[in-house]
Amino acid sequence: MPSATPKIVVAGHICLDIIPTFAGDGGGQIEPGRLYLMGPAICATGGAVSNTGLALHQLGVATKLIGKVGNDLFGGEVLNILRRYGPTLADGMVVAEGESTSYSVVISPPDVDRSFLHSPAANDTFRAEDVADAALTGARLFHFGYPPIMQEFYTDGGEQMSQLFQRAKSQDVLTSLDMAMPDPNSIAGRSDWIAWLEKVLPSVDIFLPSIDEIQLMLRRDLDQPVDAALLHELANQLLAMGAGVVVLKLGDQGLYLKSGETDRLPESWKNRELHTPCFQVDVVGTTGAGDCTIAGFLAAVVDGANPPEALVDAVAVGACNVEVADATSGIRPISEVRNRIQSGWKRHPAIIDSHGIDSHGIDSPGWTWDEASGVWAGPKDGEG
Repeated sequence: MPSATPKIVVAGHICLDIIPTFAGDGGGQIEPGRLYLMGPAICATGGAVSNTGLALHQLGVATKLIGKVGNDLFGGEVLNILRRYGPTLADGMVVAEGESTSYSVVISPPDVDRSFLHSPAANDTFRAEDVADAALTGARLFHFGYPPIMQEFYTDGGEQMSQLFQRAKSQDVLTSLDMAMPDPNSIAGRSDWIAWLEKVLPSVDIFLPSIDEIQLMLRRDLDQPVDAALLHELANQLLAMGAGVVVLKLGDQGLYLKSGETDRLPESWKNRELHTPCFQVDVVGTTGAGDCTIAGFLAAVVDGANPPEALVDAVAVGACNVEVADATSGIRPISEVRNRIQSGWKRHPAIIDSHGIDSHGIDSPGWTWDEASGVWAGPKDGEG
């Protein structure tokens, strides 16, 4: 079991997911005015604090969780769920008197796309001051997730986010940041994310957004095909804004990593450009897949892994996640995950192939496959 002193502190968004199960005549479209017979409701925690934090705990990494809930029925259930994973996992949570707890009702009829009824509640009042300096003492890494759907963190131009990461860095704690996809037509979606990133990224050692999130924030364009050239261009823009290492989540296309002259990680992390495809599994559900992939990556970082090892661990943990319906029950100790990798676990095709042509037919010369590490390396990978 993990030791009492956390290696990683995970803070940010947390909510209670309420998932009614459909039974009887509850399939198809829901029509107004009808009564539907339902099965039991599943209650689970959601958000970055739950998904990434609990996945780290399941991997065997000592982890502290910091999120905000109200002193209401839903808040009590969030705390109870966390304690079922580990008796001390709820100890860092902020319980706000008189506030309500964030929740989502997930409407998922058979063979129909899911719909979500979401209340941000206490996530919108979470502030940098809710993370005390003492909570970071002794940690190796501080990870924050989902500021685009936490009002205090996206309405101030990145000021609180920057200050929080600077406080972590003052204690010699590595910093990492995960984003979330806001509604493009909401206040968050219309925010000046370029200015926000320019404010925040100089204090971020590892930046881990999805490709969709970063295309929206930098280009307001979700239609441009993803190829090696686009990944290279977007990552360079983020590095120029100040990020130490950029890791772009590509869904079932794997992970792409690019770094600059970062001085906060070992020498092997400087000037890297890598891509690794996903492992092959029977997909049951994708809830929390990106969050668990991040957990695998961060677990490898604090374990002293080099970039290829961290990427492979990350996509392996993400693959374990999608083999089950919920966010974290498929996650096993990192030693078991690595044994599965070593056993010859098969991969999906990469977006870059052996001829230097990616899946969209764009010429990407100079990329080479390393069978030993299981990653593709860019033309100038590792060059200063």
